[in-house]
Amino acid sequence: MSSAPPRTLADLRRVAEEFWPASTAEGWDRVGLVSGAGDAPLRRVLLAVDAVAATVDEALELGADALLTHHPLLLRGIHTIAEDTSKGALLARLIRGGCALLAAHTNADQPEGGVSAVVAERLGLVSAEAIVPAEGPRPGEVFGIGRVGDLSEATSLREFAERVAAILPETVSGVRVAGDPDRPVRRIALLGGAGDSLLDHPAVRAADVYLTSDLRHHPAQESIEQSLAAGGPALVDVAHWASESLWLEGAAERLSARLPGVEFAVSGLRTDPWSFAVGASRL
Repeated sequence: MSSAPPRTLADLRRVAEEFWPASTAEGWDRVGLVSGAGDAPLRRVLLAVDAVAATVDEALELGADALLTHHPLLLRGIHTIAEDTSKGALLARLIRGGCALLAAHTNADQPEGGVSAVVAERLGLVSAEAIVPAEGPRPGEVFGIGRVGDLSEATSLREFAERVAAILPETVSGVRVAGDPDRPVRRIALLGGAGDSLLDHPAVRAADVYLTSDLRHHPAQESIEQSLAAGGPALVDVAHWASESLWLEGAAERLSARLPGVEFAVSGLRTDPWSFAVGASRL
C-alpha cells in the first residue's frame, strides 16, 4: 500500500485557494499567506478564528507547521513588526517556531460551506440563499454575503434565540435579542461576523429575524423602531467569535480530505475578547 506523498506549505496554499479563492475576498481584505516558505514540510495544521498569543501558543505546543486563521493578523496597515509590538512579537514567535500563518476571511464567508452557510445549516434553514448574491467561482454554487432562508416550521422568537444559543459555544455576552419574545418567526436572515451594514437590505427587512454580531446601539435602535412602525425583523446579536467559530470544523474536514497525511486540528480556545460581565439581568 503506497503512503501519501510528503506535503509542503505550497500544497496547503493550493488547496486553500481552490476552496476560498483570494479573488473572491472583499477589496479591503488581506487574505492568503502571511508568513512561511512554500517548500516547508507540512505535517500538522491548527485552525482558529484569531491569531492571538493563546492560539500561537497552542499551535507551537501542538508542533503545527501552519496556523490557518479566519481573521487576518495584518488586516490594517502597519509600519513595523518590531518585537515590542504585539503583532511583531506574534510573527516572530511563529517564524522562529517554523509555523506558517495563513488567513481565509471574506473569501471564506461567501461560499457553500462558508461561515454564514454553516450557521444557516446548523439552524436548519431550508433553501437558504445569499442575502447579497455574487458570482461564485463554481457554477451553480450558492455564493455571496450572508444567508436568508426559512425554518421548517414557525417558532417563537424566544425559542429561536434558545436554538441559536444551543448551536454556539458559550460566551460572556451570550445571545442578545430585540423583539417580542412570543413573536412567531420563520424567515431568518443571518450574517456571520459584524452585520449592521445589512440592516436596511430588503432581504433583511423582509425577514422575521436578523441574526448577526456587533450590532451598535443606534443602528439597532433605528432598525427596531422602523420594525415597530412599518414591519421588519427582530434582532438577534451574538458574539462575533462564536458565530465564526462554527466554520472551523468543516474547513478542517475538507482540508484533511484533500491533503491525506496531514493532521488538521481545530483550536479549542475561546478568543472572544470578553472575560466576564456584571450587572446583567434577564428582562
